[in-house]
Amino acid sequence: MKVLVTGHRGYIGTVMTPMLQNAGHDVVGLDIDLYEKCTFGEEMASNVPHMRKDIRDVVPSDLEGFDAVVHLAALSNDPLGNLNPELTYDINWRGTIHLAKAAKEAGVERFLFSSSCSNYGAAGDDMLDEAAALNPVTPYGISKVKAEADLRELADDSFSPTFMRSATAYGVSPRLRFDIVLNNLTAWAFTTGKILMKSDGTPWRPIVHIEDISRAFLAALAAPRELVHNQAFNIGRPEENYRIREIAEIVKDTVPGCQIDYAEDAGPDKRCYRVDSSKIQNTLAAFQPQWTAKKGAAQLYDAYKNTGVTLEEFEGPKYKRIDHLKMLLSSGRIDQDLRWCN
Repeated sequence: MKVLVTGHRGYIGTVMTPMLQNAGHDVVGLDIDLYEKCTFGEEMASNVPHMRKDIRDVVPSDLEGFDAVVHLAALSNDPLGNLNPELTYDINWRGTIHLAKAAKEAGVERFLFSSSCSNYGAAGDDMLDEAAALNPVTPYGISKVKAEADLRELADDSFSPTFMRSATAYGVSPRLRFDIVLNNLTAWAFTTGKILMKSDGTPWRPIVHIEDISRAFLAALAAPRELVHNQAFNIGRPEENYRIREIAEIVKDTVPGCQIDYAEDAGPDKRCYRVDSSKIQNTLAAFQPQWTAKKGAAQLYDAYKNTGVTLEEFEGPKYKRIDHLKMLLSSGRIDQDLRWCN
């Protein structure tokens, strides 16, 4: 299958792209590479043909000949979404629909949209499946919900969208992020000996390794169309739902000699959701997740030791997405629409 991967140079894309290639897919990337200076560890091999282009500027001729689009590119989490809510909607919602319409016009049949369990937002303690009400509480979550709704309207006999609602990601990547919970808490433990909790630790959060997210996309691409057409799938494992304080305890058990500290202003996080991800495992037999939070914490700890990452690095603009964008904006490298100036 010939597959276009948007965001192939990002946190998930740099892991998913070689997995797609190893599965025999003919992969082309599309990315404006805002985080080209944010490589963790060794520099990435660049063996993927790609277009350096914003999804908002794609035209149908860019997409001719592709069997599927795997759409990962986005402003990728809640802090980034809060940078400029309208810009988040422009990229994550309207940009997604612009891309999908271009894909449909070009004759692309499959469109796998990287959505999010953030769609469920403030949901409490109930276990939620794909039929649960959506209650996003951030611009990021709202943008994903709006994109899903409009993509559903595009679905027909010739265009088949699938909504991949990933749990909160974790794991090592050449474009590592430290602004997601397991990656962040393990980094605090390694660099300071303290696991800094910025909430009271009570909210629920499902988490999933980026390799398992990639396995889910691979399974959806391989599945018969009728199993995935216009369907949403929660991506994760049902048993991998944790309260944030439980994730902190896993990190404490992984990183020797560390302790858990709560910030003075730590309070409840209004994002709280538990997710039932059994549908994808029951529907797509090819999806066989392999990671747990405990294994992931050990992988992250080993990577941090091997690279000697410091507090200044992981809390600085190289690995904190929102701070990196602010640095690019203040230096005039990108404009207020997050497009390159030169």
